[in-house]
Parts: sequence; C-alpha cells; structure tokens
Amino acid sequence: MLFTTCRLYCSGVKDKLENLVKKSKVVVFMKGIPENPRCGFSNAVVQVLRMHGVEYDSYNVLDDESLRQGIKEFSNWPTIPQVFINGEFVGGCDILLQMHQNGELIEELKKVNITSALLKNENT
Repeated sequence: MLFTTCRLYCSGVKDKLENLVKKSKVVVFMKGIPENPRCGFSNAVVQVLRMHGVEYDSYNVLDDESLRQGIKEFSNWPTIPQVFINGEFVGGCDILLQMHQNGELIEELKKVNITSALLKNENT
C-alpha cells in the first residue's frame, strides 16, 4: 500500500488528476470514450448524462494505466467509471443512476449552473 500511495503522490499523478477534475464542470473517467464506451457501466453514465444534455470532459482510463490506478486512489473509489462535478467526486455508475432516478442529479447540475435538458423538455 505504501508503494502505491507513494507512486500516486510522488509521480505527479495527483497534481494531474486535480487539474483534470477541475478543468470542466463535469468530468468522467471511464472505460472507452462517450462515442464508444467499453463497458456497460461507462455506457450507463454516458446515457444518463446524454439524457440531461450535459457537456463533459471524459478520460479513457484504458489508454493510461497510471490514470486508471491513479483515479482510484485519488477518489478512494475502487471502480470505473467515476463522475466529478465541480471538482468533487460524485460517485460511480450506481450512484449516478440513483441520483438521476431521485432527481438529485438535476439539483447537483443546477449548483454549477447547468440546466438539465429534462427540465427544458418539461417547459416546452
């Protein structure tokens, strides 16, 4: 564990990740890319964000092993995908789906001045 932690903090990966999660209002670390998710969980996150009309930055963890392992350590969350809103870790697929189903995602998006497309559709 000490070696893994040192690798993350000593290699500059932590700084890189801090910059990436703050680069956009919504950031997703996933397997594959939004146009071609490489796992069902990443696909589910893409579909939820698409329903809400959210623009986001995504990073394919399959392209970079240090990113794949580093994000798990950075967020203290063992699985991919991972969603960040306003630089804060929100959760993975299950949490995002739950937030979508109970309306919390709309509220979290509002906090960063993103209006869900689902609300826009209700008003038309």
